[in-house]
Amino acid sequence: MTLIATTRSADPLLVQFGAVRSLAVSLADPLSDADASAQSMPDASPAKWHLAHTSWFLETFILTGRPGYRLFDDRFNYLFNSYYEAVGARHARDRRGLITRPSLEDVLAYRAHVDAGMDRAWNSFDAATRTLIELGLNHEQQHQELLLTDILDLFAANPMEPALFPPSEVPAARQGDGWTAHAGGIHRIGHTGTGFHFDCEGPVHDVLIRPFALADRLVSNGDWAAFIAGGGYADPALWLSDGWAWVQKNAIAAPLRWRHGDDGWTSFTLSGRRPVDPAAPVTHISFYEADAFASWAGARLPTEAEWEVAAASEDASAGNQLDRSGPVQPLGSAGLFGDCWQWTASAFLPYPGFRPAEGAVGEYNGKFMNGQMVLKGASCATPRGSSRASVRNFFYPHMRWQFSGLRLAKDA
Repeated sequence: MTLIATTRSADPLLVQFGAVRSLAVSLADPLSDADASAQSMPDASPAKWHLAHTSWFLETFILTGRPGYRLFDDRFNYLFNSYYEAVGARHARDRRGLITRPSLEDVLAYRAHVDAGMDRAWNSFDAATRTLIELGLNHEQQHQELLLTDILDLFAANPMEPALFPPSEVPAARQGDGWTAHAGGIHRIGHTGTGFHFDCEGPVHDVLIRPFALADRLVSNGDWAAFIAGGGYADPALWLSDGWAWVQKNAIAAPLRWRHGDDGWTSFTLSGRRPVDPAAPVTHISFYEADAFASWAGARLPTEAEWEVAAASEDASAGNQLDRSGPVQPLGSAGLFGDCWQWTASAFLPYPGFRPAEGAVGEYNGKFMNGQMVLKGASCATPRGSSRASVRNFFYPHMRWQFSGLRLAKDA
C-alpha cells in the first residue's frame, strides 16, 4: 500500500482509502487459501470473493477506460460482479465457492494492482469521481463486515470449529432494566448534514410518532435463555404465522449456533465455541424470533422511525468517535451502536421522494426494497466510524447469520 505514504496524505479521502483498503487485507491475514475459497451457504460468499469484488467495484466504476490503466484480468468482470445487471453477466452467487482459482494470493495481487492504479490516477479525479470513490469505500466497509460474518458461518460448519480471533477475557457488564421515554409528535428522520450516506437513507422527511419508550439495553442471552425455558419456541400464540411455519419447518429451538450440554448453553463465535455469557446481547436471531420474544416479554419491536428518533436524542455521532482501527470490539451493551444490529418492526421500503441514482450504481439499494425488514445500529463486526443513526440495514425476516439482536419498545 503506497497511498498513505504519498505527499497527498493530507487528503482525508486518500487517508480513508488507505485505511479501508488495508483493514480488509488485515482481516484476511489469519486465513488460508482454503479458508478464503470456501462458501458455507448461498447467502454467504468466500472471503477472497469479498476482497476481489470490492476491488472490482473500484476498477469497474473508477479506473476502467482511464488513460494508462490496464485490466488485471478481463475474466474478473464476470467472476466478481455481484448483481449489477447494467454491467453484464456474472457468476451465480450460490456457486462462488467453486472459484478455487484465482488463488487468495492472486486476489491480493489484484487488489495491489487496483490500488496502484488509483494511486497513479488520484490527482485527476474530479468531484463526481471522488463521490463515487467514497461510495466504494463505504461499500467495502460493508463487505468487511460480511467477510467476518461469512467466515463465522464457514468455521461453524467445520467440525473442528476453528477460531479466527482469540477470546476476550472480559465478560459483558450487566445492564439495568430501565426504559427511556420519548415524546410523540412530528419528527424528522433520514440523513442530514454533509457527510456520506447511502441513497436509501434519504430523502429527509417528517414522520408522526406516538409517545413511546425504548429499553435502555439490548435483550441479553440470559433473557433469551429464560424465553427458551419458558416455552417460547413452543407457543404458537407468540409467533407470526410465517414465523411459526418457519420454526416448525426448520425445528428452530434456540438462536443460531447455540448448543445445550451438561454445562449449559454454548454458542459458536469468532473465537470458537464459547459458553454463553448471560449478560451479553443475544445475537444471530431472526426477525421472527425477535418479534416472538417481544410478544412474550409484553412489549414490541420499535419502528425504524422510533429507533432513529431515540438515537437522535442521544449523541448518535458517538459511534463515529470511537476506535476506527477495525471491527470486533463492542462499544457497550447500553449503547445503540456497536454490539449487534437491532431488528425493527419496519419493512425496508423507499422513503417518500426516493429516486435511485442514474446508471449501474443506482442498483445498489433500490432494487432490494421488497420483502425485507430494517435493522438499525451497528454490530461488533461493523467497521468503526461507519455508523450513523440513519443507516438502514436490511435482511429477509428468516435470516440470522448476521449479528442481529433486538431492543424492546413499548407505548408510553
